[in-house]
Amino acid sequence: MCVYLNAALSCGVRRNSAPNLIVNTAHAHGVHPPLRDSTVYTVHETNRKMSAPPPAAKKVKEDKPKNDDSLDETDKDTQEAIEQIDELQNQIDALNEQASEEILKVEQKYNKSRQPYFEKRSELISKIPNFWVTTFINHPQVSALLNEEDEEALHHLTRVDVQEFEDIKSGYKINFHFSANQFFDNNVLTKEFHLNDTGDPTSKATTIKWKANKNLIKKQNAQGKGRKRNHDEPESFFTWFTDHTDAGADELGEVIKDDIWPNPLQYYLASDGEDGGESGGELEEIDEFDEPEEGDDGELDEEDEDGAEDEDGDDEDVDE
Repeated sequence: MCVYLNAALSCGVRRNSAPNLIVNTAHAHGVHPPLRDSTVYTVHETNRKMSAPPPAAKKVKEDKPKNDDSLDETDKDTQEAIEQIDELQNQIDALNEQASEEILKVEQKYNKSRQPYFEKRSELISKIPNFWVTTFINHPQVSALLNEEDEEALHHLTRVDVQEFEDIKSGYKINFHFSANQFFDNNVLTKEFHLNDTGDPTSKATTIKWKANKNLIKKQNAQGKGRKRNHDEPESFFTWFTDHTDAGADELGEVIKDDIWPNPLQYYLASDGEDGGESGGELEEIDEFDEPEEGDDGELDEEDEDGAEDEDGDDEDVDE
């Protein structure tokens, strides 16, 4: 077998050549190797090429079966925690209810204590002309309802009182006191908010005794015909006063009770700040047209003063 291989190699035949080339080379040198040996060589050569071990197959990771007992234990712990939280929440709710009752008692106590101060304040407010109409105009939510005729009627509003019922949770009423006016005969208009027998909020109000051709609600309705509007919002102050469709959503009553009534002075005084802002804007506008040249501020002021004195002197001469 070695003779055959050496002969093949001497003729330039590589070891990994096909078996028939080896056989042909051997015949060319007068050597006749048996066919059986070449076949054996081919088998060995093939075995050498295939001797590399195949890559290891990847093992699929198998999920371990979960323990049903551990799942049951987790669910049990969760359920127990939920039940304990629910029990604690019930205790918290009970404390909140108790706190609400205590707060209500304190509020009732101090509500009575505040009444003499409210009364004294109303007496002082009555000395200020147009106090309440100015307060309402300066409040953004109330002023949104006021038209010109509403404002004219509210100029006769002399006093406002908010009275909460002894059981504060049951409701309150607002009294609007008016001086004699050309719109209606009532001296006091009252709107009341309370809970009915079923616990639902309701309201009722004094019937307004309008004078002839002075019904502001009818005028407002006539002016609003053919105009789209939001039916959930009242058209005017007096429309709100007579509206009882949804007392639970009556925001204006809550605004008067909780925002204006505790401190109406802050809204009355708001007009002073607004007026000051407007006048300040006018001054700034004037300055834009009469700006002095840079570096001549003092001289310009002196010339203005001299001019003013001259004008005064001329006036005196004319008068003489």
